[in-house]
Amino acid sequence: MKTIGLLGGMSWESSALYYRLLNETVRDRLGGLHSARCVLLSVDFAEIERLQVAGDWARAGELLAADAKTLEAAGAELVLLCTNTMHKVARALTDAITVPLLHVGDVTADAVRAAGITRVGLLGTAFTMEQPFLTDRLADRGLHVVLPDPVDRALVHRVIYEELCLGIVRDESRAAFRAVIERLVAEGADGVILGCTEIELLIAPDDVDVPVFPTSRLHVEAAVAAALA
Repeated sequence: MKTIGLLGGMSWESSALYYRLLNETVRDRLGGLHSARCVLLSVDFAEIERLQVAGDWARAGELLAADAKTLEAAGAELVLLCTNTMHKVARALTDAITVPLLHVGDVTADAVRAAGITRVGLLGTAFTMEQPFLTDRLADRGLHVVLPDPVDRALVHRVIYEELCLGIVRDESRAAFRAVIERLVAEGADGVILGCTEIELLIAPDDVDVPVFPTSRLHVEAAVAAALA
């Protein structure tokens, strides 16, 4: 089993989910007491969030690239960036390390297309929904991405940062997200990408009537397949 490097802390709630999913997936694949060989580096999200708001993506990329190099030095043979939003700086990481960085957009696009869907809604932070680093990557792989309207985008972003990143899960927010998904479906989406790990704390597949694609779970499953190949 290859050693998987997890670059997390953005937020730590999502990293905890990644760690659990990673070990559950290895256990399910290998059985018994098997668990994942992994190295976790968790950053201080307050520093990264400040750079997000300031639009200083170059500095954020420098910091995460240095952390990715630390993971490689610690023995990681494959790196996962445990956040959708910070894939905006994925190139900085791939330029800094010699081991593969498994891009969340690629594995998500593969899963959506494998389900026979080409028109898909996307929920995430405002950065993920409104900037092209993920939507363009999905489009390059044959997907038509449907985004919420500005009011719904603001709602989703607020719940992520003010509730889910703090471990707060509210029934009212779940209902609001379900309503957003219903509006995406009305706009022609045949499925919905949960393009922020924390959303998986709020929305489960049974909560909606269309297929959902939880990016962290898909990311982990692809990483385990690569680690065991």
